[in-house]
Amino acid sequence: MTVIPPTTLVDPTEADTRKLGTLTRAEQRAIAAKGRLSSPWASGIAIVLAIAWTVPTFGLLVTSFRPRTEIRSSGWWTFLQDPQVTLENYSEVLFGSSTSFATFFVNSLVITLPAVVIPIALALLAAYAFAWIDFRFRELLFVAVFALQVVPIQVTLIPLLSQYVSWGLNGSFWVVWLSHSIFALPLAIYLLHNFMKDIPASLVEAARVDGAGHVTVFFRVLLPLLTPAIASFGIFQFLWVWNDLLVALVFVGGTTDVAPLTVRIAELAGTRGSQWHLLSAGAFVAMIVPLVVFLALQRYFVRGLLAGSVKG
Repeated sequence: MTVIPPTTLVDPTEADTRKLGTLTRAEQRAIAAKGRLSSPWASGIAIVLAIAWTVPTFGLLVTSFRPRTEIRSSGWWTFLQDPQVTLENYSEVLFGSSTSFATFFVNSLVITLPAVVIPIALALLAAYAFAWIDFRFRELLFVAVFALQVVPIQVTLIPLLSQYVSWGLNGSFWVVWLSHSIFALPLAIYLLHNFMKDIPASLVEAARVDGAGHVTVFFRVLLPLLTPAIASFGIFQFLWVWNDLLVALVFVGGTTDVAPLTVRIAELAGTRGSQWHLLSAGAFVAMIVPLVVFLALQRYFVRGLLAGSVKG
């Protein structure tokens, strides 16, 4: 019988502690968050929320493919009893002369993409300055930028609209790009700043010892490490701008040349409230793009929020 010497026995708790000690702070917080979210109660709540969100979406999808007469005569849950499918709803929504969703779909893309890129580019520069450049009143300015998040958007609409009219920009894509960028910058700077502060200072110091300036440190050292944070905020901003109705309705109205999908859907709900076959198809067309973007980049969204917005 082989006897194991006492010196070779390791307490599992001590081994786990040593292993945790070799992890970064972000990895330790991710492990702790995973443990809290893996409880049976958390799993049950997640399942209930998933069902509550999925059932209406599935019903909207089924309704969008049903013929107009079937939609008026029965609910979507009767689809399996007498399945009838048609693509006429989508054809009329996308290419019909009375709806012309294709034009508004392109407008939404033209509005959303610059409204995502502009605040990210500006916020990266500001976050780097707040995190790694020492200047007077740095902490005070950062608190002031963070405090701008509590200002309601509705308060700023009239002053901004008056200013845009005086500049001659009203009714163009520029007013939507500028407005969404202004509203997004405080949160973007806060998230990216917190993520940058989690990057070990030794990396920046080593680059500076090798003669790297601020531009080199930003683009070659920090920027490759900021992919999760940039992707997470990019997804958040994309979903916000794509689904926005208030800003687009106030600054561009219902002009066909610049109005996004949300404005057109609101018009359909007001003028064609009885035509559910158009509303359901139009709503799903507007929803499919942000849904695909979120599902494709979900892992970056979660990693970026956990690493950049949780301190401790």
